[in-house]
Amino acid sequence: MYHEDGANSLRPRYGSIVDDERLSAEEMDERRRQNIAYEYLCHLEEAKQWMEACLEEELPSTTELEEGLRNGVYLGKLAKFFAPKMVSEKKIYDRDQSRYKSKGLHFRHTDNTVQWLRAMESVGLPKIFYPETTDVYDRKNMPKVIYCIHALSLYLYKLGIAPQIQDLLGKVAFTEEEISNMRKELEKYGIQMPAFSKIGGILANELSVDEAALHAAVIAINEAIDKGQAEGTMAALQNPNAMLRNTQKELANDYQDTLSQAKKRKEALASGRRSSIATEERDVYEELLTQQEIQSSVDVVNIFTATQKVNQAIDGQDKDSLLASLRLPVLGILGVLEANAQWYLEHFTSYREHKAKDVGAAAQLEKDEIQRVVSSCNDFAEAEKRKQDAVSAINAAIRRGIPEETVHELLNPEAQLPIIYPSAANLYQSELFSLQNGSQKKTGLSHEELCVAVEMLSAVAVLNEVLDTKDSVAVTEQLSDSPLGFSNMDHDNMQRYADTLMSLRAKSLAQGQEFLTWNDVQKCIDTVNFQVQEEHERVIAIAEINEALNSGDPEKTLAALLLPTAKIQGVNPETAKHYHDLLLHTKDLICKRSGDESAVLWLDQIQEAVHTANQDQDDALKLAEAVADINRAIAVGDNEETLAALQNPCAGLRGVLSDCAPAYQTELAQLQDQHTQEGTSGSMWVKHRIKDKYDYFYDLETKKGTWVQPEDFVHDSTQLIKEDIQSVVSSVTAEYNREQLWLANEPLIVQLQACIRGYLVRRAYSDRLAYLKQQEPRVIKLQASWKGYKQRKAYKDRLQTLQSNVQTVVKLQSFVKMWRARRAYTERLQYFKDHEKEIIKIQAFLKANKARDDYRTLTGAQDPPLSVVRKFAHLLEQSGLDLQEEQEMTRLREEVVTKIRANQQMEKDLNLMDIKIGLLVKNRITLQDVVSLSKKMKTKKNKMSKEDLAMGDKQGIKGLSKEKRRRLEAYQHLFYLLQTNPSYLAKLIFQMPQNKSTKFMDTVIFTLYNYASNQREEYLLLKLFESALREEIKSKVDQIQDIVTGNPTVIKMVVSFNRGARGQNALRQLLSPVVKEIIEDKSLGINTNPIDIYKAWVNQLETATGEASKLPYEVTAEQALSHEEVRSRLEASNQTLRSVTDKVLSSIMSSVDTIPYGMRYIAKVLKNTLHEKFPDASEDDLLKIVGNLLYYRYMNPAIVAPDGFDIIDMTAGGQLHSDQRRNLGSVAKMLQHAAANKLFEDGSDHLTSMNGYISSTYQKFRVFLQSACDVLAPEEKFNVDEYSDMVTLSKPVIYISIEEIINTHSLVLEHKEAIAPDHSDLLHELLEDLGDVPDMESLLGEGTVDPNDPNKENTLSQLAKTEVSLTLTNKFELMDGDDKDMKGLMMKTKKLVVDVVRIQPGETLTDILETPATSLQESEHAKLVERRAAQDATAPEGLKSSQAVLEDRQLPLEQKKRKILRNLRTLEQAGLVSSSSKYQELINDISKDIRYQRRYRQRRKAELVKLQQTLNALNSKAAFYQDQINYYDTYIKTCLDNLNRKNARRSIKLDKKGEEKGSKKSKQQSLKYTAARLHEKGVILEIEGLQTNQLKNVMFDIAPCEEVGDFEIKAKFLGVEMEKVQLHFQDLLQLQYEGVAVMKMFDKAKVNVNLLIFLLNKKFYGK
Repeated sequence: MYHEDGANSLRPRYGSIVDDERLSAEEMDERRRQNIAYEYLCHLEEAKQWMEACLEEELPSTTELEEGLRNGVYLGKLAKFFAPKMVSEKKIYDRDQSRYKSKGLHFRHTDNTVQWLRAMESVGLPKIFYPETTDVYDRKNMPKVIYCIHALSLYLYKLGIAPQIQDLLGKVAFTEEEISNMRKELEKYGIQMPAFSKIGGILANELSVDEAALHAAVIAINEAIDKGQAEGTMAALQNPNAMLRNTQKELANDYQDTLSQAKKRKEALASGRRSSIATEERDVYEELLTQQEIQSSVDVVNIFTATQKVNQAIDGQDKDSLLASLRLPVLGILGVLEANAQWYLEHFTSYREHKAKDVGAAAQLEKDEIQRVVSSCNDFAEAEKRKQDAVSAINAAIRRGIPEETVHELLNPEAQLPIIYPSAANLYQSELFSLQNGSQKKTGLSHEELCVAVEMLSAVAVLNEVLDTKDSVAVTEQLSDSPLGFSNMDHDNMQRYADTLMSLRAKSLAQGQEFLTWNDVQKCIDTVNFQVQEEHERVIAIAEINEALNSGDPEKTLAALLLPTAKIQGVNPETAKHYHDLLLHTKDLICKRSGDESAVLWLDQIQEAVHTANQDQDDALKLAEAVADINRAIAVGDNEETLAALQNPCAGLRGVLSDCAPAYQTELAQLQDQHTQEGTSGSMWVKHRIKDKYDYFYDLETKKGTWVQPEDFVHDSTQLIKEDIQSVVSSVTAEYNREQLWLANEPLIVQLQACIRGYLVRRAYSDRLAYLKQQEPRVIKLQASWKGYKQRKAYKDRLQTLQSNVQTVVKLQSFVKMWRARRAYTERLQYFKDHEKEIIKIQAFLKANKARDDYRTLTGAQDPPLSVVRKFAHLLEQSGLDLQEEQEMTRLREEVVTKIRANQQMEKDLNLMDIKIGLLVKNRITLQDVVSLSKKMKTKKNKMSKEDLAMGDKQGIKGLSKEKRRRLEAYQHLFYLLQTNPSYLAKLIFQMPQNKSTKFMDTVIFTLYNYASNQREEYLLLKLFESALREEIKSKVDQIQDIVTGNPTVIKMVVSFNRGARGQNALRQLLSPVVKEIIEDKSLGINTNPIDIYKAWVNQLETATGEASKLPYEVTAEQALSHEEVRSRLEASNQTLRSVTDKVLSSIMSSVDTIPYGMRYIAKVLKNTLHEKFPDASEDDLLKIVGNLLYYRYMNPAIVAPDGFDIIDMTAGGQLHSDQRRNLGSVAKMLQHAAANKLFEDGSDHLTSMNGYISSTYQKFRVFLQSACDVLAPEEKFNVDEYSDMVTLSKPVIYISIEEIINTHSLVLEHKEAIAPDHSDLLHELLEDLGDVPDMESLLGEGTVDPNDPNKENTLSQLAKTEVSLTLTNKFELMDGDDKDMKGLMMKTKKLVVDVVRIQPGETLTDILETPATSLQESEHAKLVERRAAQDATAPEGLKSSQAVLEDRQLPLEQKKRKILRNLRTLEQAGLVSSSSKYQELINDISKDIRYQRRYRQRRKAELVKLQQTLNALNSKAAFYQDQINYYDTYIKTCLDNLNRKNARRSIKLDKKGEEKGSKKSKQQSLKYTAARLHEKGVILEIEGLQTNQLKNVMFDIAPCEEVGDFEIKAKFLGVEMEKVQLHFQDLLQLQYEGVAVMKMFDKAKVNVNLLIFLLNKKFYGK
């Protein structure tokens, strides 16, 4: 499909090829059908483009539009466009069409179509155009839908709500395939195409009388046009019923011509359609002009005339005429300002010139162009004005000298200055201030001067920032590219500039200078240029020095060194020869090192050589003088003087020792005499060798030296040189050192000698030892012979002694043996005594091991032996402690149930009191109503007592008549069946409306299970929840998301129960620590709403400064986020939110075992049941549902409102601050999104940065939810099995009110067919026993209520809450004496067997029964029976054994055996036991009873602890409620006191007028301000109906009232009091907190809330 150009061409029919070929009838019919399809496609395109213009979004293509409209989303959005109050975005189902795109149409999509139809009805579109819902959803008649859209567009256009729909017939082309497909679609449904052309006429017929008048006026205009008389046409146009605008008589002829042409064109178009449309189907407006078409033609003439005037004014360059033309109403030009007339003329002239160049002829301006130019001129003029104002503000700020203000003004975008850097505020201020002082203008710097200066200063600021980065490349680029305009810059020196500037920048910062100025940089550049020039000249001088060295002439070298450009330091002309030699030596070394013979010396090398030569000069002179001093000292012959001369550091002698002074003198004197004897030369010169390379000549007479050899030089031979002296000194010192070495090491020498002697002795010993080793066999032989001889001699002597004393030896041996045995026994006995405790532990351990083995056999063996069962049979006996614990548990359970009911009633009363006090505050009820309710609450606490129960027991259902007893037992049977069979109640819940089922759960069901006050009842209640949940999912859940989006009854019940008394401690333990931490953190402030953050910021600024902020008060989220302060605060808030959320999540995840078992098990059931019904659901989908239960429904409300769920302790009247609630709400929202893995999308763009955190947190939640669902089955958790009720001492008891009994009976009776369809069901039998539902009085007892009591109904309703206790029993268990009941017979037989085996031992039960009992066993058995009888006599009524059991147990032992044998034969016939196995089945059952009895006792102890904890928590809650009641009592008392005081004050005013006058003097004085003054302060923004210059005539009188925080504000106009209003300061603070910046006062004055608070604080509170 594409659009054709050339709108002026006539619209052809489909296939507009004009041919002369005659078509057949079939071809003409084919062409007609093709034309219909084409025209319908054009109508579709028209509807598509019109809807796109309204919705501002793209719709599907024309050929796919029908399918795209079926889901009704676009129709719903269209309805929101023209009826936003009727349709909101939330009401549009599947708004983003994600459900439609993924799964197709859903029946709820029809809701969108219904919304569209209702919206059209609300705006008044005639219903004749409406399609059916199925026309859209099932695509039954889509042309009717498009027809309706066309009618709607025309209707909305008339109302001015929507644009006019375009006529695209003939302007749009479609392919043959598209047209053919549409034709087939239309033929497929057999749809009659609506007459789109008749829409106008139908609308006219359907409209009211006024619209009919309009229709008649339009027809009259068409008739006048046909007559061709301009006057008649003008008269018709001016008919008020025609509702035409801006008609001008002077343009009557133009109107006539234009309208006539338009009517002819329409008639021409209509004639082309007549062939295909029957006469009776034609619309009246096919040939006549509509009111809109007439108005369009009138507007065209008016606009054309007005634009001609504008063009003429431009041609004449007349700005007054131009201004008048622009203000013509016809053009509707907006924003025409007289002050900008000259701008208009200039811009229009320029614009026309440019347009003429483009067009190539005289150009005329159109209306749109005129509006654009005017708007452009206004913007330009306004910008110029603001620019000049900004320049003035900048100059003023510069004069004030505050850098921050200067930068603030420079940053004003209206100043149109180059980029400003706020960090360089001081630089701008100082430099601009200097420029301003140097300026000749009094007004300061002009805009052009500021632009140039700011551009340069900004470049300097950037350069400073670049210098701080130490990036030389960036500095170079900045110097090259910036508009700094530095002079004398050499690009070859750019790197030098950069390095020098970075160094200079570092120094300036160290000195406290913030910026380098432009002058500093220019000075640095000049310095670098000067340095470069100097370096260049120095290079030339260094080259000359190297050339002088190559010439070999020291004088040339000296001359080169002395060149000023070389800047060589310390050059001495006297050392020229040494300079030359040393530089040559240095150069030779460099050449050798580098291998380059052409190498030259560099500056530093030359300078170093000069310094070295100078040092050599000094050292050589000092050396020569020192050597001369030594020679003189030697000649004198004084040892000390000679030693001092030798030790002179300048001589440089090594190894001079003070102890050798005489030797030095002697040796040196001999050497000197020797040289003297050889002859003297008579010369005074001495030559010294410096550094073994250079000769230095020293004149002894002048004491001066030179490096140049003197002429006729002869060395003075009598003088010893340094080398001679060093040789003598070294020789003498070495000799002395050698002598001292021997003396110092004398002990070492002695030691060395000793070592040598030792070595000689050891060698001799070794030789002897080696000899002995060689003779070892012989030595051993000699030693053995000698030892053997000695041993034999000693043995013979001992043997002789013993043989002579045999009797004595025997006696001694016996004494020794006896003593050793006695000692061993005594030690062993003492060991046992010392370790007596350890021995007892070992014995106990062995016994315990044996007992454990036996118990393991009892519990683990398939057939435990009778001997083992006998050992544990005593555990089945009920002790006194068992009875005591059972009695205590019954008492606690009764107290818990009673306390729960009392707390629920107290909470309801407190809620009612809240409402009453709220109404009191709003003056909706009187104080007496509240006082009355308070008294009722006090008396109600004492009404519920045990006397009521006693009264019910004596007179009502527990009366002592047979009939009442029968009814009581029937109710006990009914409630037992309902309690133990959860399917009845599960079905009953869903037979009632949800509101009734919730109340039923809260009252009857929780009562029936005693609020799960023990494990048995908790187990049964949990099984009820499980059954009900499975039933609800099976029957009511169609999609997995219904659990989340709906409000499932069972889920609500489970959560409500587990957040009650039973689970409250768990929830408190889970969340209390982390919630307290959040609440107590006063610095914590989490706000993720950018608008709230923005408003808080603006409020803070205004409150702090007392001035109106220049920022707007009402902004969108995007506008708020455009401010850096808002973004930074939002980011900080998000970071805090993540941190706090992590803490809460960590607390939740670490406390998975703290979650009540019931919640976790129901979560597991929910997950498994949903998986069974929706096997394709992913694990994540299931876990999201579990997360919705465990977190959103269970934990989330407690986090959001911890005070409402007793998570934290609150005092009476105390409440959380709104900031604390917002913090908790933000955390809860974040955890809610994380638990459901729901990311922030449209509408929360500012929170999309948290999506990554939500995804990671969801993974943690996933692990938590999986572990939460991993729980044991209830049977394992509560140790409940088929034997549970058999060993329980007490029967289950419930506490239920008379009203609840009647309600339950009536509900079960009403829905019995639904909950028990089988008429043989046990429930039907129990209901037949009960009969009809009794009335209240029959259950309460006759005479309880006086029949003549006028308040009989109220009394009955109060007494209906009387509670009775029902002991639940099972009717369908046979009586004890009925032997046909095999289960009961088995139970009795086991009890008898236990009595027998406890008294009489045996291997098997058969052996025991066949073996007669002894008299001793009979006696022991009789004692056991007596003990039981005594115990049973003292047991409470509910814990006593039945008479039949007592009779069996009192039988003698032998009779018990005979009865056991009879019972066993009966049981064997029933197949329950077998004699072949010696009745092992019976023994196995007894072992199971023993095991369960142990588990029951353990469970009972735990239950007692839990009941006590629950009771304590309920008492705490009751105390809290009592505190609240006391608080309300105090409040009411205060109200009464205030009321009394006001009454007293009123009487004083009436009686003591004098005192009243005196009291007025103590009142605080009122404030009086004119509205103009308040407007200057920014408090009043405007007053409707008054100009700014009239505000001075309005006076406001602000006076404080008697109540603190209340003010009375009076308004006077010209001294006449107009209105007054009461203002509450607390209301102002609330408005400020809610972010409301502007409020209305007197319904006319707009007031700035923040500044009004500031004014009141300042004037009345001194803040």
